[in-house]
Amino acid sequence: MKALSSLPAILGLTASLLSASAPAADSSFAPAVLFGLGGKFDKSFNESVYNGMSRFTADTGVKVQEFEPANEAQIEQGLRRMASRGANPIIAVGFDEANALEKIAREFPRQHFAIVDAVVDLPNVESIVFKEQQGSFLVGALAAMASKSQKIGFIGGMDISLIRRFGCGYAQGARFINPDITLFENMTGSTPAAWNNPGKGAELARSQFDRGADVVFAAAGGTGLGVYQAAADAGKYAIGVDSNQNYLHPGTMLTSMVKSVDVATYSTFEEAMKGQWHAGVRELGLAKNGVSWADDKYNKHLVTDHMRDQLKRIEKGIIDGSIQVHDYMTDSHCPPLP
Repeated sequence: MKALSSLPAILGLTASLLSASAPAADSSFAPAVLFGLGGKFDKSFNESVYNGMSRFTADTGVKVQEFEPANEAQIEQGLRRMASRGANPIIAVGFDEANALEKIAREFPRQHFAIVDAVVDLPNVESIVFKEQQGSFLVGALAAMASKSQKIGFIGGMDISLIRRFGCGYAQGARFINPDITLFENMTGSTPAAWNNPGKGAELARSQFDRGADVVFAAAGGTGLGVYQAAADAGKYAIGVDSNQNYLHPGTMLTSMVKSVDVATYSTFEEAMKGQWHAGVRELGLAKNGVSWADDKYNKHLVTDHMRDQLKRIEKGIIDGSIQVHDYMTDSHCPPLP
């Protein structure tokens, strides 16, 4: 009986030791996401964020609040509503939410925010950015290796510096393999509607195919779906973006330039839950597995071992600095060679 009577004390001591060794959860933790205007099921950038938050909920049991704005005005409204209801941290998805996020973060200085693909310099904001030019360099090199016509294309979404960074990295990678390769480039538009216009994407892709391109890289959100369909119809190759989109048209998708937005979303929530959230800029490139090219069962028969070996050497060179990749966002011109 004496041993039994001491059991609660032993259990209490054990619980105390366990709680002392584990990170304490932030009592104000109430995660939320405000998606970009392309919608959370764009099969690209937004959907990668959605996959990250869904995996976080599956692993922890913590539900993530979410909101999909239908227009630009609803971005600020959605952020304010979430913040006023105690959401913490709130992840804003996309550069075009930076101004609204900065305003709301100032109004709610005790809450934590994060933004993907933009930098907001405030003590309660984490800015998550990626070295898209590095991943785009890799898929550009692969496009040049796979192209029979030595004519390739790039289709961007909204015409902004961030998307020009993708295109410039792609061009550098292609010219690293073949300095004389022909590159066609089109942007879909100058407003946020450019992210969700598959019809226009298909039209631009068909135009590039008609001029001889046989590989097209789309960095255009939902608009890219039209590019991929046009490539499938024409028997050409396409390259996906942000998420691994190889599964969409097996045999057509040469690869995808993947940004680990899902991993960044998950880790932001995990750190906040453990009371380890911090402000500042988090920049993710090849060295930190922030960007990559997709190599899986859907494209394994399209990519030869020689191509894979070439890409491994290029990736190593980018990481160790022996291959320099120009960043269009720091200097808005795209050199012909790295």
